[in-house]
Amino acid sequence: MRRIALALGSVVAAGTLALAVPGSALAAEGTLVVGGVEYAEPSGCYDTDSRPLTVDNHTDSSALVFAESGCDDAPIEIVGPGVSTVSEFGASVYIP
Repeated sequence: MRRIALALGSVVAAGTLALAVPGSALAAEGTLVVGGVEYAEPSGCYDTDSRPLTVDNHTDSSALVFAESGCDDAPIEIVGPGVSTVSEFGASVYIP
């Protein structure tokens, strides 16, 4: 009886964990506008030569602004979902 209860508990825990994992971890849902260029369902790093850098984040994820191209070094700003910003020193934007 104890083995059945233990097995049933493990199955319930595994099922709960499976349902708690988000549906898509590959791209943010929505659009990201970086320097006037719109990206649908964005994922990864976006470089731009646009100065000052404008970021309009219409996704469900936060975007990170970097002073270096290639999203190198530490981020200089975080742009939350539904937020727009102008960054004088931004050169690239990363979104998971």
